Amino acid sequence: MGARPSRQQVPAEPPLALDALPPELLVQVLSHVPPLALVTRCRPVCRAWRDVVDGSSVWLLQLARDRSAQGRALYDLAQRCPPGGQDEDELPLCALARYCLRAPLGRNLIFNSCGELGFRGWEVEHGGNGWAVEKNVTLIPGAPSQTCFVTSFEWCFKRQLVDLVMEGIWQELLDSAQLEICVADWWGARENCGCVYRLRVRLLDMHENEVVKFSASPNPVMQWTERGCRQVSHIFTNFGKGIRYVSFEQYGRDTRSWVGHYGALVTHSSVKVRIRCLS
Repeated sequence: MGARPSRQQVPAEPPLALDALPPELLVQVLSHVPPLALVTRCRPVCRAWRDVVDGSSVWLLQLARDRSAQGRALYDLAQRCPPGGQDEDELPLCALARYCLRAPLGRNLIFNSCGELGFRGWEVEHGGNGWAVEKNVTLIPGAPSQTCFVTSFEWCFKRQLVDLVMEGIWQELLDSAQLEICVADWWGARENCGCVYRLRVRLLDMHENEVVKFSASPNPVMQWTERGCRQVSHIFTNFGKGIRYVSFEQYGRDTRSWVGHYGALVTHSSVKVRIRCLS
């Protein structure tokens, strides 16, 4: 019998290295990487990868893959209102990268909204016996924590300043007249003591000058009339150009001047930004 003919060994082709890809293909490949990994894992690899992550193309591709109504509207706005220049010392990542990392639209931009972290994130002025944090008298739907801030017998003040640009909403998008800013707060009283509550929300420019504001001063809750919480809300639209900050400010006290914490209960504060006129 004759010998079986040997098969000719075909040498395997070496795998194609990513750094050998043309720049446009490298952008396509990296656009499938999650935003955090792009910044923390891919950007330090080499200069070519850093240039891709620092550019806008890879982030625009990520935006284009969101086929929801809001995603399509945002992608259209990003093309019509692209981010301009920026201060690299203050804002080290490009605006589209910050947006993809922070995902600010529809998210509550108030930090520690229910007092679950004490007073972290808030500027606080303590009147009387000051503010305190305790469990809710009534459960609040959708709240991340069933805790609340409570005032005392003199006016107590609390404020949080939200930097919309640092949260990921670039200035040109804020100036596009296509966004609305929705603010809301839950407040109430104990059954055995009345309270007074006030809310003021101001939209500020980059120098923290007031551009437009909303104020709410509901009627005081009287002693023995009701308990629990109710919501106050407002939507800012057509607020013009130059807005950068939202100043969220709360005031409260009790109506009996009792020592302790018997005043207004406030919780589940929110500032949310969304795109207008979704089709």
